[in-house]
Amino acid sequence: MKNIQINHAQKGFTLIELMIVVAIIGILAAIAIPQYQDYVARSQVNRVLGEISAAKTAAEEQLNRGSFPADAQDLGMTSSNLMVGDVPSTITFNSADNGAGVIIATFGQDASAILNGSVIGIQRTTGGSWECVTDVNADYRPSSCSNGTPAVP
Repeated sequence: MKNIQINHAQKGFTLIELMIVVAIIGILAAIAIPQYQDYVARSQVNRVLGEISAAKTAAEEQLNRGSFPADAQDLGMTSSNLMVGDVPSTITFNSADNGAGVIIATFGQDASAILNGSVIGIQRTTGGSWECVTDVNADYRPSSCSNGTPAVP
């Protein structure tokens, strides 16, 4: 009698192959998650800067008419869930100083934990130019903003 051997092809993955795939996915996730968190923080800083910068036109219009905006409603600003109190925390313009002023937003609890409590502001000089100032970490700060704390005139 003859012995007949039948070769069966392997079906599916072995446990070792599956463990290798899980390890590779873990390594990729360890790299991708911090990068994504940095991206979210940078986008939130840019979003708040855009929201407060939108008020510059309304502020200039009011200053040209001789009035000084006192709050976010005067500037037609809408609420933002990234700011403490949903609107900029400080809006100040100085009539004695040729309209120098500042619009400051403080990042709230809904912002990235990295940004919570940081401030970003746009300051108007007596010459009428605007500049961005923020105490946000340099990794997340827009290139158009300088480092520092926005000052109330």
